[in-house]
Amino acid sequence: MEFGIALATAADAWKVVSRAEELGFAQAWFYDTQMLCADCFVAMGAAAVRTSRIRLGTGVLIPSNRIAPVAANAFASLNQLAPGRIDFGVGTGFTGRRTMGLGAMKLADMEDYIRVVMALLRDETTEFEVEGARRKIAFLNTDLGLINTRDPVGLHVSAYGPKARALTARLGAGWLNFVGDVAGGVAAMAAMQQSWAKAGRTEADLTAVAFALGCVLEAGEALDSDRAIAQAGPRAAVLLHRAADEALAGLPNTSPVPPSVADAVAGYVALAKTFQPADAPWLENHRGHLMAVKPAERPFVTAEMIRLTTFTGQEADLLDRIAALRDAGYTQFTIQLVPGQERAIEDWGRLKAKL
Repeated sequence: MEFGIALATAADAWKVVSRAEELGFAQAWFYDTQMLCADCFVAMGAAAVRTSRIRLGTGVLIPSNRIAPVAANAFASLNQLAPGRIDFGVGTGFTGRRTMGLGAMKLADMEDYIRVVMALLRDETTEFEVEGARRKIAFLNTDLGLINTRDPVGLHVSAYGPKARALTARLGAGWLNFVGDVAGGVAAMAAMQQSWAKAGRTEADLTAVAFALGCVLEAGEALDSDRAIAQAGPRAAVLLHRAADEALAGLPNTSPVPPSVADAVAGYVALAKTFQPADAPWLENHRGHLMAVKPAERPFVTAEMIRLTTFTGQEADLLDRIAALRDAGYTQFTIQLVPGQERAIEDWGRLKAKL
């Protein structure tokens, strides 16, 4: 099983990516959330010229936020800097759209977007809908060596529902999945394996990446220690953000609230109803999303919530949990590093070496 890192993208993320390469991590995934962090392609460009082996991917790009020819050009440009090390991770959107008060985009629109991007990256002429009409487009100067369409760019799809999993299998793409607990991760893997089988895909030729947040606890350290809250708390808080989105805007919530944390979630939702501006509560709700626990939401991020939603625990426990994901079929375990907590890569590098 490979190990990767995920980053709430910073312009100078190359520094931690370079360290990840030194520690033997196989992949660095860059979040494409324009309202929360730095531009992923700027950061990936810097990382491309500062590294030589580690793969670099968007984790994930949201089609509605970048038109397909621009995205394809960015990937081809990166591919010139880091030939054969670039991955196109894509999804219908959660964080990057919720920060603007929007739900996920249509799956069919994402599929067409993928078609255009991948055709351009194969140096083909394809059709692209723009301003209400379909136009033939192609990269016109690939022979000048300004971009690279020779080396393949990997395709990976973030897929949670059955239709998205079927699309992923049909495309033969890698699968990206955010995992909070082993049981849920294993169940999702089994569903994805069924989709691969129905599409006639061989599992040995496919990849499955489990994204997680967590904290490698020291002996006697509590699940809600300051360090655990800093490193794992942002993932636990997603449970709060999803519940507030559902209550305030009617947006779908695919994360059922466990009874053991229902009171904490209800308390946060009550707080969220006071967020200003009143006509845009998503601004405050998603401030710090997957990056930091806001002071106002700290009372609602409990030890139990961290236990349920993150990979936080003693080293031996975490090794067992990650091994269970590996045995279920995941080919990569990716840990997100929280801004200001980049030193945690040393803890996860130590675990990686033991698995």
